[in-house]
Amino acid sequence: MVRINKRMKEVKKLFDRQKVYSLDNAVEHMAKFPKVKFDETVELHFMLNVNPKTSDQSVRGTVALPHGLGKKVKVVVFCKGELEQKAKEAGADLVGAQELIEKVEQGFMDFDVVIAAPDMMRDLSKLGKILGPRGLMPTPKAGTVTMDVAKAIKEIKAGKIEFKSDKQGGIHVGIGKRSFSKDKLLENINHLIDAVNRSKPNSVKGNLIRSLSLSSTMGPGLRITL
Repeated sequence: MVRINKRMKEVKKLFDRQKVYSLDNAVEHMAKFPKVKFDETVELHFMLNVNPKTSDQSVRGTVALPHGLGKKVKVVVFCKGELEQKAKEAGADLVGAQELIEKVEQGFMDFDVVIAAPDMMRDLSKLGKILGPRGLMPTPKAGTVTMDVAKAIKEIKAGKIEFKSDKQGGIHVGIGKRSFSKDKLLENINHLIDAVNRSKPNSVKGNLIRSLSLSSTMGPGLRITL
């Protein structure tokens, strides 16, 4: 028999699993849940009106969250020559070429975003099986394969994130922290929803977003009306 702790008992009193909330009310309601000992990430979960098995219905894009994610984003940059100094000056957490590739091959994964210069992509392909499943492989579409590594670093550090539909036709993205004010959360959420809608494939008929829910790391999902 599963035991429910005191915090979850309090959550159950405040939470109606069958109810569908407005976005505004969902953010307000989430703020009432008992807090845990760390600052939870607030997440937005999309189910899309797409066929995930069809390549022309994949949804992918980037968005600059106006208030960032509320955490330090660790960025590694694969480049060489004069770009190395530019990357370091722009705030990259780790910069390198072949030696950095070998470090990742040996198990180093203490980073959130990967940026690469175009001339590194052939060598970086050997990390595809490591970075790919984690959604960390750099791509030109996301702006993470670029000669302007300094610009890419600054944008990511300022709150630019990537979103991508998964094999179930969903998108799951962190959009801030529970410590954020309601207005900051709403602004980040609306920027993300707008960006996802703008990424609608031409082959998708009707609304792109089928359903939407909001949650925190340790909290239940609140269904949001569309």
